[in-house]
Amino acid sequence: MLSVFRRLAPALAVVLAFFAGQARPAAEEPLRVFAAASLKNALDAIASDFTRKTGQQVVISYGATSALARQIENGAPADVFFSADEDWMDYAAQRQLLKPGTRRNVIGNALVLIGPAGPPSAVAIAPGLDWLAMLGPGGRLAVADPRAVPAGKYAQAALEKLGTWAVLEPRLARAENVRLALQLVARGEAPLGIVYASDQHAEPRTQALATFSTGLHPPIVYPAAVIVTSRNPSAGPFVAALSEPSAQVIFLSNGFKPLPLRKNGS
Repeated sequence: MLSVFRRLAPALAVVLAFFAGQARPAAEEPLRVFAAASLKNALDAIASDFTRKTGQQVVISYGATSALARQIENGAPADVFFSADEDWMDYAAQRQLLKPGTRRNVIGNALVLIGPAGPPSAVAIAPGLDWLAMLGPGGRLAVADPRAVPAGKYAQAALEKLGTWAVLEPRLARAENVRLALQLVARGEAPLGIVYASDQHAEPRTQALATFSTGLHPPIVYPAAVIVTSRNPSAGPFVAALSEPSAQVIFLSNGFKPLPLRKNGS
């Protein structure tokens, strides 16, 4: 009998190892977060802090919010979606991609006009501002693509209210995401750009020339939610942790703004 067991032991070990692998707790898997490109600096720090506290590894994929939403819709493996606007989170909700009850608004931002770093300079943004003179001959205005990317949509809304969208649209340098628009100005490839305040904060080769009035564009709100297909038990706690005081301090220190006040207390 002992000799039979010895012959079978290697096969039994393989079978037990297979089932042990199959039963591996979801918490041992990386937490996969799809997040807007503008969140990178702050979210990297918050994720590192979350890993230190919980032991949960966090893997973050950054990109344009629109592209990330469509990737999730097409089955990309994600546990958490962290959007740069509410419209694309609504898009995910309408397609039943979000776990009910997990969506929450996390942080706000501001829209700024930027130029290359240099002697401090300021611009008064108002109707009648000569944008073409500021851009100079052949100069382009760097923005995230307004056709899909939240930062670009906010920029378009502001320029439309200022009455200058029709003039500037042919002079746009459209970038795939807001961080790429930032780099166009940082590298001197565009004299001006419109990005989030948090993006400018992360790039010392640029300076903020002006902040757009909040009345010129919809409120900038970053919501996060757990993806409905996620089996990682850390997904919910991670989304909740984004609103904790320690995380909010990191966001604010990286140029983000408190959540905008809602009208009528909403």
